[in-house]
Parts: sequence; structure tokens; C-alpha cells
Amino acid sequence: MKFSERIKMLFRRNLLTDEVFEDLADLLIEGDIGASLAFELVEALKSSCRKEGISTTEDAKKKLKELLRHHIKTAKFELAPDRLNVVLMLGVNGVGKTTSCAKLASWVQKTRPGRPVVLAAGDTFRAAAIEQLKIHGERLGVRVVAQQHGADPGAVLWDAIDAARTGNAQLVIADTAGRMHTRADLLKELEKLDRVVKQKAGEVDYRKLLVLDATTGQNAMRQAEIFHGAVNVDGVVMTKYDSTSKGGMIIAVSRQFGLPTLFLGTGEKYENFVPFDPEAYLDDFVGE
Repeated sequence: MKFSERIKMLFRRNLLTDEVFEDLADLLIEGDIGASLAFELVEALKSSCRKEGISTTEDAKKKLKELLRHHIKTAKFELAPDRLNVVLMLGVNGVGKTTSCAKLASWVQKTRPGRPVVLAAGDTFRAAAIEQLKIHGERLGVRVVAQQHGADPGAVLWDAIDAARTGNAQLVIADTAGRMHTRADLLKELEKLDRVVKQKAGEVDYRKLLVLDATTGQNAMRQAEIFHGAVNVDGVVMTKYDSTSKGGMIIAVSRQFGLPTLFLGTGEKYENFVPFDPEAYLDDFVGE
């Protein structure tokens, strides 16, 4: 049974008993919100129910949505029309980072047409990532700037910005290596990429998006802590947000690090990539 269905079943009970609140706390923890926030939410819900005279589970569910919404930071992904936009896609191996680069390129093509997008194969440590991005580029009709396996990622990004300038592109989306497991390695690699953007691109709209796997629970929180602590991430792309994910990670990351989720990857196809809608998300998480 999907996690969201279990939440909905809980709120189908008729009475707000202590058992309902206890079960809700357990479910929120299972849903990857985190224990401290789960207990805080349940206590806030209990208090609100007492003060506002809420006695039905349906009204309690509405109040829970309000409490959850308070912890969800939101932002829209917009492109600056008057200058080059550069996005670095960050994250560990296996979260769907390279595919998310292609999905973002496809989304921009459909929703912000008019000027080209350039993909930069900056994950030079994995030959498969370079080839994968090239295949996506062919399918999408998007230029992919790449060098050989083991090349300097900064040089790849340098060439991609050159190509974007020459081709009057509106956006460079750069894949990055996911093998950086310590903060020191991460800082060293990404500081170099930061310097390339600032030296080469001049005035740009520059963002760093962290790709997280919605099914990995507390591992994703640790990844967010490392990356955001090292390079001040601007937002999150949550992948694998489908029947196997519980969804609470979106709230946990927003609450803990102040990071908005910008996009959800909901499947394998390019169109399975949508801007995050907090109201639709809460309807799914808690039930309509």
C-alpha cells in the first residue's frame, strides 16, 4: 500500500482519539519527515484542535495541511531573459542527476522556447554519464559540450559557456560528478566550477540545484547537509517521486535547510518532470 493511502486511511476514522494522534506521529516518522518534526506537528495539531474546537478527523486533516504548509518553502524556476543562465546540477551518483539535466532541458524547451539550451557533460569521472548525456542531447536536439573521460570539469564548463555565448543560448545546464563524499572534496571541485562561471560568464543568473532521491530517506538529509553546507544550494530537484516514495523528505529538507523543492521527477520520460506544487503535494501526502 502506498504511504499516502495509509495516511488517508488514518483520517477516515471517525473520532480524534489519543490513538489516532499516536498513529499519526508514527506514520509521519515512517514518511521521512523525521521524528522531532513529526512529534512537534502532532503536538501542534492537538493544541489547535483543542483551541479551535476541532473534533472530526476531516477537520483535523485540514489543520494538519496548514501546519505542514508552514514548513514548505517554495520558489519558481525562472530564466533571466537579459543574460545567460547557468545551472549546476549537484548530487551523489545514482540519484538521477544526468537524467534530470536532460529533463530540465526538455522542460525549458517546451515552456521557455525561443533560444537554445546547452548541456555540459561535467561528470567526467564516469564515461557512462558523458555518453548518457550525449544520447539525451541527440533525442532532444540539444547541443552537448563534452570532453574525454577524465577531463577537467572546469574546462568542460568553460567550453559550454563559450558555446552558449556563440549560439545565443539562454541556458547552460551542467552535469557534475557525484563521487565527492567529503565536504573538502566537494568544496575543492565546486569552487573551481564557481570560478569558471564568474570568470568566463560575466553577468549571469547562476544557480546550484541539488538532486535528491525521494526514496532514500535520511540519506538524502545527509546529502543535503553536505552539499548545502559546502556551496549554498539554491533549490532541490526531487527524483523518483512515485509509488515507492513516501514524500516527507520534501518537508524535512525545506524545514531543516530552508531549501525549496523546484521540480519533481515522477517517471522515466522527459515529460515526467514537473514544477513542484505544494498544494497538490499536500493533497497527495495527506489526502484531499
